[in-house]
Amino acid sequence: MKISTWNVNSVNARLEVILNWFREERPDVCSLQELKCIDEKFPYEAFEALGYNIAVHGQKTYNGVAILSKYPLSDITKGLKGEDEDEQARYLEAVVDAPHPFRVTSIYLPNGNPIGTEKYSYKLRWIERLMARATQLLALEERTILSGDYNIIPEPVDCYNPAVWMDDALFQTEVRAAFRRFKNLGYSDAFDLMPPADNRYTFWDYQAGAWQKNEGIRIDHHLMSPQAADKLSAFTIHKATRGFATENAKASDHVPVSVEFNL
Repeated sequence: MKISTWNVNSVNARLEVILNWFREERPDVCSLQELKCIDEKFPYEAFEALGYNIAVHGQKTYNGVAILSKYPLSDITKGLKGEDEDEQARYLEAVVDAPHPFRVTSIYLPNGNPIGTEKYSYKLRWIERLMARATQLLALEERTILSGDYNIIPEPVDCYNPAVWMDDALFQTEVRAAFRRFKNLGYSDAFDLMPPADNRYTFWDYQAGAWQKNEGIRIDHHLMSPQAADKLSAFTIHKATRGFATENAKASDHVPVSVEFNL
């Protein structure tokens, strides 16, 4: 079972690049973030032609998350409880009805910049709402994987130059501490269990030649329940995807991150 996560930074603008990767890697399940489209504008037919069942929680112009699965999806949940007025499409959860089922998510955690504003306060509140849901899911004792773009740089080694990020919402002490709290609950970071030798970054900015200079950060994560972590067999950051481009589309600033399980 291969489960991937990818912030695609507009699913329609980069569709050709995305589909090329899907054809090559053929994930069983993939969580997508930052769709930047409403549900009705998602390119269902293109992915259905590849054999995927699809759940979408979209939003016009901003945000948007999806789960694509070779197996049927059930128990689909859109959004997190805790703020009824929150209309941002940032959380999607479903059960993958495979012979060995998984509960999966697509998470697009708020960026939070600039710090000291409502955007940062919203990020902190959103983390607490996710923490509450993550706690509930652990109690189910299922194979659960919380996948997505967390907009959290866990450790100084996860960015090319920590000094550059000291005043950024992705690298604040309380945000990084929150990420550790997920692990203290009982979730495992797939990266920790199988760190790749050649690259740890999952995002390179479009500006200032960040990709060319390898000035990246690690913000796309898979957090696994004990029942899932016990079956982990591989972890891959698809770095080369950052350089993919076609005549009609350039790469996302994020790359896919995949985990595989022996069941």
